Amino acid sequence: MSVLRHVIGRMSPAGRRARLSILIFHRVLRETDPLLPDVPDARRFDTILRWLGDWFNVLPLDRAVHLLADGTLPARTAAITFDDGYADNRHVALPVLQRNGMSATFFIATGFIDGGRMWNDTIIEAVRTCQRRRLDLRDIALGAHDLGTVDQRRSAIERLIGELKYLAPDERSRRCDAIAAAAGGTLPHDLMMCGADIVALRRAGMQIGAHSVTHPILASIPDADARREIAESRRALETILDERVRLFAYPNGKPGVDYRPVHAQMLRELEFDAAVSTAHGAATTGDDLMELPRFTPWDLGRTKFGARLAVNLVRARARGIRAPAH
Repeated sequence: MSVLRHVIGRMSPAGRRARLSILIFHRVLRETDPLLPDVPDARRFDTILRWLGDWFNVLPLDRAVHLLADGTLPARTAAITFDDGYADNRHVALPVLQRNGMSATFFIATGFIDGGRMWNDTIIEAVRTCQRRRLDLRDIALGAHDLGTVDQRRSAIERLIGELKYLAPDERSRRCDAIAAAAGGTLPHDLMMCGADIVALRRAGMQIGAHSVTHPILASIPDADARREIAESRRALETILDERVRLFAYPNGKPGVDYRPVHAQMLRELEFDAAVSTAHGAATTGDDLMELPRFTPWDLGRTKFGARLAVNLVRARARGIRAPAH
């Protein structure tokens, strides 16, 4: 038994003292992309899954959540999730998951399927396709951005996404359209899944969860709109799949910033089984199933990647057991 496997086993035993590690991904690319250095390509994703297989028992999220709540979760349990609904989830990530004998849960923002594009991708692709060395956005109060090098393009993307992330959805969309118009490039319309991709993932044994319609920051919109975003995203997926959808992922997902207790209560009223955030940590028996944490290390090497997962289990232990909200 490897040292990391032993350490993770000690920190995440079976039964009522168990810890559930939930990993979060968004995309898996066929090849590395210099503008998206933190997004794994197929080879790196395969490496990560092999590490996880050495250290953890990887279970489907719904089963893992049920066992956690029941106090019968096996030792060293992990689950894999993807957010947003990118087409490469089916075409690149799925074959790697199947080759490693693993399942994942895919949380879909339904407003972008069948040819849509998320707002952040409009920014990324506008910067990518801009043929000029400088993108002047001063007319829309977003400054001017040098694009002469890859590093400068990455910096421009990061700054623009940071500026727009917490704007109201309609204003954010207008700003993104203005950026694309100023950049002047042709943007792709095939980044996200179509309905057939969602069906194919489910038929392959993967799980599908809701992730809102338009991926708003729920805390920044009226409660009635937030409830509609949640309910309509599930309804759209249930129409595609002809089955109940029971899992949800909060857009952006920071507790108290991107969503509030009222949104967790909405999920209970809508009878979801569980929901995931982007708070660091691992879930423990007795945690609120509507606010499960997720964490994926960013380290490239096996030892540091595994050690950070082990530290994440310590966060769960330090946080302690919370009583479920009612």
